[in-house]
Amino acid sequence: MAIRIVDVTDLDGFSLVPPCADPGFDHRSCDYWEDPVRGSKAARLSWFASGPATETPTLARSSNPFARPGDEPVENPFAPRRSGGPTPNPFALGADDPLGDNPFAPGPPARPRVAADAPRKLALLARGLGVFGSYAKVLLSDDEPAVYAQFGPLSAYPRALRLRELYPQLPDAPLPAVITCVATTRAARGAGHARHLITAVCDDLAERGFAAVEAYPEAGAAPDTTSGASPRFWLDVGFTLAVDDEHFPVVRRELS
Repeated sequence: MAIRIVDVTDLDGFSLVPPCADPGFDHRSCDYWEDPVRGSKAARLSWFASGPATETPTLARSSNPFARPGDEPVENPFAPRRSGGPTPNPFALGADDPLGDNPFAPGPPARPRVAADAPRKLALLARGLGVFGSYAKVLLSDDEPAVYAQFGPLSAYPRALRLRELYPQLPDAPLPAVITCVATTRAARGAGHARHLITAVCDDLAERGFAAVEAYPEAGAAPDTTSGASPRFWLDVGFTLAVDDEHFPVVRRELS
């Protein structure tokens, strides 16, 4: 049995993310952890394909922070007149500045990114590519997707930040990385693949400089209804019980 772990950093990696065992949920359209208020784990088919997102349209931003949405800009009689064109930027390099077009000056480093029309979930997973790296991994068994895991810095998941506020006993320093999701396909259950993938994620996070990692399982949930695994699973892969709550415990592992 050949095992391979792929980082989800582009469309090819995203195409390997397996669907949830419960068809009502789907990792490929879940923004539950990214959105602290309206996030959902529901399957939204429109999110899987490339193309601009249309479910949450945004209004054009006015230059006036006090204007109501949709208001047209009104001429300000007290603003200084200008002959035309955009307001000059005092920090921009002028046309005659010798550094403005210096072929020997180093350019800004190219950062990895996904296409503007990438699937909505892939765009969420790619937010930290230029600084943090990947936010998700898929384990393949004989080239078949078997397990998916999502993780990242605490700052990337506002719902995890809100959850931690409920438990003042959790340490404030060092702030942990978090693993928000681990899910195995029905066909691959019982083979130990999830343990293998979480071990790889923890090793990766340690190499990125994190001193600890947390996860937030749901006690008593059936495998098909949760993406957080069971508390027992986390204890078996080296985590300890940081908050012993009967419904939503917190598990933590120190990294080295």
